Amino acid sequence: MKPFTYALAEAPGDAVHQAERGARFLGGGTNLVDLMRLGVETPDLLVDVTRLDLDRIEPAGEGGLLIGAGVRNSDLAADPRVRRDYPVLSQALLSGASGQLRNQATAGGNLLQRTRCVYFQDVTKPCNKRRPGSGCPARTGAHRDLAILGASEHCVATHPSDFAVALAALDARLHVKSPTGDRRVPVTELYRAPGEDPSRDTVLEPTDLITGIELPAPGEVTRTSLYRKARDRASYAFALVSVAAGLDRAPDGTVREVRVAIGSVAHKPWRARRAETALAGRPATPEEFRRAAGVELDAADPLPDNAFKVKLAENMIVEALTRLAAS
Repeated sequence: MKPFTYALAEAPGDAVHQAERGARFLGGGTNLVDLMRLGVETPDLLVDVTRLDLDRIEPAGEGGLLIGAGVRNSDLAADPRVRRDYPVLSQALLSGASGQLRNQATAGGNLLQRTRCVYFQDVTKPCNKRRPGSGCPARTGAHRDLAILGASEHCVATHPSDFAVALAALDARLHVKSPTGDRRVPVTELYRAPGEDPSRDTVLEPTDLITGIELPAPGEVTRTSLYRKARDRASYAFALVSVAAGLDRAPDGTVREVRVAIGSVAHKPWRARRAETALAGRPATPEEFRRAAGVELDAADPLPDNAFKVKLAENMIVEALTRLAAS
């Protein structure tokens, strides 16, 4: 591991002013430290943000919840307000990683974890995300787990977070502090498409610190919600495809409001807005759910070994919405 300097921040403002080019914020460290051991991440400075007062879950404006960026994943998943009003969020957190990792990982860090593409993690191999212009061997190599939506010829990596998929379906917003001030960023606008330069995962600058995650006020569509994850083994595995969904039906059985986000199919949590539009006002039936899923997945452009994800995603959307309609 490359030598680095360590600094302990005492307040959010202190943290962003200590950070500089080449610095990384250190929270739970469950992804960052692993990548440092592999030589993928080589920061000159680590700014420890674990002593900041960001470990609470508290009421937010207009009836929502504000989750401190330092809240541990296990604590967030167990919070009774989250379990009651946003079950999709609790289920997504509990489907990720192991119990030990959930006890260590933080909400803010979860959103910034990097792709698990094997070429990105192997510094002996080319990778446009790690070293722009070096190539993307995944396109002709091991790409079974990689993207079918929104990819480019320069990168087909996927974002690994379960938590972010649920937040995208909930229309959550991030509270971000920077040296020039504070701002809010919708989770659906946090991640960048790979395009010609996949090296930057998000719209955040190196000195931008996520201080919190704001959930909107709960409603029927958030309370009637769930998270489903398909993976190669029953625990401690990243998703092949995941779905976060919420459904609110009118008294006549038609769709009044629906939320669908898909995970592990793109560079970011994929909000299925085409499917949502196709379902508005339509009967909440499996046939309509399948038609809408097809509308969304018409944009899929899979590679040979991950073409199965298209049908898998369609089936998971239908199963999730059918289950919600029956609840």
